[in-house]
Amino acid sequence: MILAVAINVAGQTPAESEDLVRAAIERTTHEVRYDGSYRRLDYPGGDVPDHLGVCTDVVIRAYRVIGVDLQRLVHEDMVANFQSYPQLWGLQKPDSNIDHRRVPNLQRFLSRQGAELPASDLAIDYQEGDLVTWMLAGNLPHIGIVIDQRSSDGMRLLVVHNVGAGPKMEDALFRYQVTGHYRYLGPGQSVEAD
Repeated sequence: MILAVAINVAGQTPAESEDLVRAAIERTTHEVRYDGSYRRLDYPGGDVPDHLGVCTDVVIRAYRVIGVDLQRLVHEDMVANFQSYPQLWGLQKPDSNIDHRRVPNLQRFLSRQGAELPASDLAIDYQEGDLVTWMLAGNLPHIGIVIDQRSSDGMRLLVVHNVGAGPKMEDALFRYQVTGHYRYLGPGQSVEAD
């Protein structure tokens, strides 16, 4: 018997993307105090307490539900390629407690994995399960997950992100300056622009 699996142009099965979206939406049911302070974490699979977190923690926790440990993957890539990552924090070597919780590091990791797509100002270019990065006022990098629900006018997909008040599902795709667009479901996934 031969099984056929539908794969979209990004190389991901619809079920994988749907699982990531469901995990992101589930994060909005948690009450989370915005706290990006440095903490010692278990490795691999470490996390800050569930009632704490920042924008990257929404992404990290959603990916863990689909079996992707960004803490481990980012750390392993940084150990092998430290000089390829942003040198913004004065570190001399990778730190598995914090590196995966920094948006610029996630952006570099995703780019290095072949997951980068053009940053666009067209809503049609974004699919459910995509990651989007923005630059907030004050030069603060931010990240969120595109989900399968639409804005009230039906023109844009919503995103799940934590911009300071805990994980929220909002019409925020173009609320801030888009700085990155990624499609990633784990090791070995690569994307092609539509």
